[in-house]
Amino acid sequence: QVRLVESGGGLVQLGGSLRLSCAASGSYDRINDMAWYRQAPGQERDLVATITNVGNTNYADSVKGRFTISRDNRKSTVYLQMNSLKPEDTAVYYCYAEILRVVNVEGATRTMKYWGQGTLVTVSS
Repeated sequence: QVRLVESGGGLVQLGGSLRLSCAASGSYDRINDMAWYRQAPGQERDLVATITNVGNTNYADSVKGRFTISRDNRKSTVYLQMNSLKPEDTAVYYCYAEILRVVNVEGATRTMKYWGQGTLVTVSS
């Protein structure tokens, strides 16, 4: 089983910064894409940023220039540096990882998707 554990959420004022972390643990052979999503009250879960296992990134238009996603493959950890925070960034932030396992001696693989439990970010005005 694989677990994703997030940390770093909290309350911050308008214009402030926070850094979220998400560490993967368990049994697997490789972590492919990792990402951060967020879900505001009464809204759907939306993609914030993604990062491939070689470091290619993609961002939602609403966070471009303010948020930075990064990862440390040795630590199986993904980060989200959030700067210039706005009240509309208030949401529960979820970590996502695509995990690959080798399932037999021929090298066949299986990919599964995992989510963290979420961490609340609140930006006050």
